[in-house]
Amino acid sequence: MATRERRLAEFNGAGEPPPGMPVEVLCEDHSGTYQLPFACRYVGGRWQNDEAGIALEATVIGWRLPRVKQTA
Repeated sequence: MATRERRLAEFNGAGEPPPGMPVEVLCEDHSGTYQLPFACRYVGGRWQNDEAGIALEATVIGWRLPRVKQTA
């Protein structure tokens, strides 16, 4: 199981993401840390689901630019 520190190091976005840019986010709750399975945007000081436009209820602790998925 990945440690909180290792996961945070993978989500090394500093400050706010570029305006209008969908990003991957790392969230945290009482059970631990987890990556949301959908892209998010930071709009008007709040995180929201990129496709649905719905505000997140999760606590975002890190973000990163989307990773390019490699095929074998």
